[in-house]
Amino acid sequence: MVKPELLEILRCPVCVHDNKGQLDFIKESWLVCSDCGRKYPVVEDIPVMLIDEGDKWVQTAVNDLPVPPPKPG
Repeated sequence: MVKPELLEILRCPVCVHDNKGQLDFIKESWLVCSDCGRKYPVVEDIPVMLIDEGDKWVQTAVNDLPVPPPKPG
C-alpha cells in the first residue's frame, strides 16, 4: 500500500512545472493526473513515475486500466 504521506507530495512529472500536477489514486493501483490524464502504474506498492509509462496509458479510460498494472518494460 502506498503511504498517504507519499500520495500527498507526488505530482505528475510533466505538469508540475506549469500546473498543479495533482494525482488521484485510482483502484489502489494507478495515479492519474487531473491536468493531462497521464496514468502512472503502482507496481508492488511503488509508483512508477516515468513519463514514458504515463504516456503509454494516457488514451486508456480509467475504467479500462488493468488491475494489477503490468510491470513496466
